[in-house]
Amino acid sequence: MIGLRTQERTITSSARISAFIRSNLPLAPAPSVPEIVLHKAGPRSGLWRLAEMDEDFGTPYWAYEWGGGLALARHILDHPQAVAGRVVLDLGAGSGIVAIAAAKSGAKRVIAADVDRYAIVAIDLNAAANRVTVSASLGDLTSGAPPEVDIVLVGDLFYEAGLAVRVTSFLDHCIRSDIDVLVGDPWRGFLPRSRLRLLAQYPGLDFGKSGQSRQSENAVFSFSCDEPESVLSEPVPDTINGAVERTRTSTGCPASTSS
Repeated sequence: MIGLRTQERTITSSARISAFIRSNLPLAPAPSVPEIVLHKAGPRSGLWRLAEMDEDFGTPYWAYEWGGGLALARHILDHPQAVAGRVVLDLGAGSGIVAIAAAKSGAKRVIAADVDRYAIVAIDLNAAANRVTVSASLGDLTSGAPPEVDIVLVGDLFYEAGLAVRVTSFLDHCIRSDIDVLVGDPWRGFLPRSRLRLLAQYPGLDFGKSGQSRQSENAVFSFSCDEPESVLSEPVPDTINGAVERTRTSTGCPASTSS
C-alpha cells in the first residue's frame, strides 16, 4: 500500500506499520507458551501514535496476550497430532500465536485470517520471528462459505454478542462441511457453551477487554453439532484423560438452514 494523505491523518502503509512494530513492540516469549516469541505492546510502545496517523486504526487486539489464544497455542504444541499434516485456519488470528503454534506442530499449510490490516502485518512479523510460514489473509471469513481446510482454530472470539453469533454460525457451517473445530477461551460471557466439550484448562494470563493482564482459567474446547450437545456447568474430574470435564444437560443441535 502507498501512504495516502487525508485532511488530518495519514493512512499508514504496510511498510510503515511493520517498521513501527519492529521499533516499538519488542519481541518476547509468550506467557505459558515460551516456545513462541511475539511483538508485544508495552507502556512505552506508543500505539496512540498509530491511532493519530490513521483514522481507521482500531483496538490493537493483535498487540496483547488473550487467554484463549494462549491456551489454544499451548494445547496445539502439546498435542501436535491435532494439526500435523493438515490444512489449518486460524480464525481471528490477532498476533498469529495460534497459527504459529500450528505451523510449529507440523501443519501442512496454515492460514491466519483477521479483519484488521495491522494484525496482518503483525502476523507476518511474528511468523518470521518464529521461522515458520503462515499465510495471512485480510477479511471477514464468517460471512461466506468455509474455506477448504481440515481444521479451524478459534482463539478468543466470543467477547461480544454479535461477533459470537456470527462466529458460531460460521463454525456450524464448518462442522457440516466435515471441518474440525477447536476453540480457546477464558470462559467469556458469550461463549456458546451448549456447543462445546471441554478438553483441557491452562491457567494463565488474559489481557481481555479490561486493558489489564490478569490470571484466568483459560480453556480449550472442541466444537460440535453432530450429536445432541449440552450446557457446560459444574466441573467434575475426568478420571480417564486427567482433564476437567463438565456435567451436561441435553440441548440438541440446531438444524442447518443453508441450502
